Amino acid sequence: MAAILALAAFLAFILGYRFWAARVGRRIFDDRDEVVTPAHELEDGKDYVPTKASILFGHHFTSVAGAAPIIGPCVAAYWGWLPAFLWIVLGAVFMGAVHDFGALVVSARERGRSIADVAGRVVSPRIRAMFLCFVLVLTWLVLAVFAIAIAGQFLAIPSSVLPINIEIIVALVIGWLIYVRKVDALWPSLIALVVLYVFVWIGTEVPLDAKELFLPAGFDHTAEGADAVMVHARSSATTLWVVFLFVYSAIASLLPVWMLLQPRDYINSHQLFVGLGLLFAGIFWANPGIQAPMVREGDLGGLFPMLFVTIACGAISGFHGLVSSGTTSKQLDRLRDARPIGYGAMLGEGTLAVASLLAAVSGIALVGSCILPSQGSVDQLSWSLYYGTMAHAERNGPMAFVLGGGAFLQSIGLPANVATTLMSVLLVSFAATTLDTATRIQRFIVAELGAATRLRLLEDRRFATLVAVVPAILLALVEAPDAYGHVRQVAWLLWPIFGASNQMLAALTLGVLSLYYWQRKKPILPLLLPMLFVMTITVVALVVRLKFFLDLGNVLLVGLTVLLLALVLWMLLESLSLVMSQRRRGKGFPGNPSGDGSGNGTVS
Repeated sequence: MAAILALAAFLAFILGYRFWAARVGRRIFDDRDEVVTPAHELEDGKDYVPTKASILFGHHFTSVAGAAPIIGPCVAAYWGWLPAFLWIVLGAVFMGAVHDFGALVVSARERGRSIADVAGRVVSPRIRAMFLCFVLVLTWLVLAVFAIAIAGQFLAIPSSVLPINIEIIVALVIGWLIYVRKVDALWPSLIALVVLYVFVWIGTEVPLDAKELFLPAGFDHTAEGADAVMVHARSSATTLWVVFLFVYSAIASLLPVWMLLQPRDYINSHQLFVGLGLLFAGIFWANPGIQAPMVREGDLGGLFPMLFVTIACGAISGFHGLVSSGTTSKQLDRLRDARPIGYGAMLGEGTLAVASLLAAVSGIALVGSCILPSQGSVDQLSWSLYYGTMAHAERNGPMAFVLGGGAFLQSIGLPANVATTLMSVLLVSFAATTLDTATRIQRFIVAELGAATRLRLLEDRRFATLVAVVPAILLALVEAPDAYGHVRQVAWLLWPIFGASNQMLAALTLGVLSLYYWQRKKPILPLLLPMLFVMTITVVALVVRLKFFLDLGNVLLVGLTVLLLALVLWMLLESLSLVMSQRRRGKGFPGNPSGDGSGNGTVS
């Protein structure tokens, strides 16, 4: 049954790329036009760098495919396999991939401008500032959630620490070889791939557990009070990893893109493709049944709307538009590369989400004894045990991917400890590449906000980087009680807000794209209908979470949710006001004074 679902997803993605992407690209985006891309027009050797499509695809795919399409489906499996599967597949083909593709094309046509900047030109200068504020808050959420996810994996699977961090050194070497020594990228990247997998084995043999740094010498795990000592050690180790991750991300965001970010993403893409290939080989070889029910209502919140925003990036993600217009458009060599990179990478993320879902609803049936964050040691894992309550699903998080995926790898002959390490490395690699890209994008956003508000200090690269990471560090380390009385990092409580605001950003981006192409007399229903659907879901979800946080009495989360809702409503009113005004006057949109919708150049 698991193999049948995987084949169905592959077929849908292939048909979507072959027919829907081609149709949208031809009829709306004109992606076969010969235009000078920002990478050539504004080339500076740092942020604007013309890049081969294969290398840029690796950067884009690993940047957008973070931990969210792994964690989201693992939690959403609580509601059963069918609604999650349908939302991932249909959402990716008709919504998420179209959104990413469109954001990349428009940014490339607009000299690498961000979607917020394009929104300001298409709608009004006020909406640019509001859009930037919304994105600023969302990106802090992204950074906090992903940093906590990585730190949690480092502590849960210490064998993943060494192979993940050795990637930094390998990437620096690869960047030097490709861009300084002018060596062809293929062979160094393949050698790097071998080195990385060697360190997966070494990491399995020599795990690096940061908790040991905070335990007294000769610590006895069975002694009285040992649990309290372990809790303190775990908290201290989490803080250490979060600070380390943000220091690294800050440095990486300031380095030229070719030196670390681009080569790391390129070689990481090879590792991730191999990992996904092994994972699906295990799925087809083992082909276990589905333990999860088809549909389940659940004990905390209905399937609608929470399933949609829990899966988040696995179906559609506003963050992808930030990557498309923040870093990828500045490296795009030719406009025709936008379809495989923008649309294709989202289908890759959908593939990852499907693999995560199958590990959660099928793979865990193959797991024997294990340790779960919510229940501790269990003798025989099953879906009903893992997903007994929503509290279990939320606290266990991505462990279904690590354990279930590890079981798939064991079915094709990998040793159990190596399989678990490999799955953890896969998870952290996806999250880490998004973390450093998000930090770089946040620096761009802060600088844009500085230009919009005339606060020149925000345009300084180093100060903008501090503004990008310091609030995210604080957000990642704050703790609060959840609905079940457990004290947890606020970042985990933020997941539904992150999912809802992330998809709301996607809806707003689709709205900007709709206005942009309506001005040019293009058929915009493939943009407008997904926008209306996603916007409805996310507004309802934010209202539901607002009530939930009010019941918890968490002022921070209530304030964040109210701020996001207020910004969304304000932007919607601005856009609606513009549409009504232009329709009354019988004119086109700004940048097309004649109102005939014939413009093909940049918005003026």
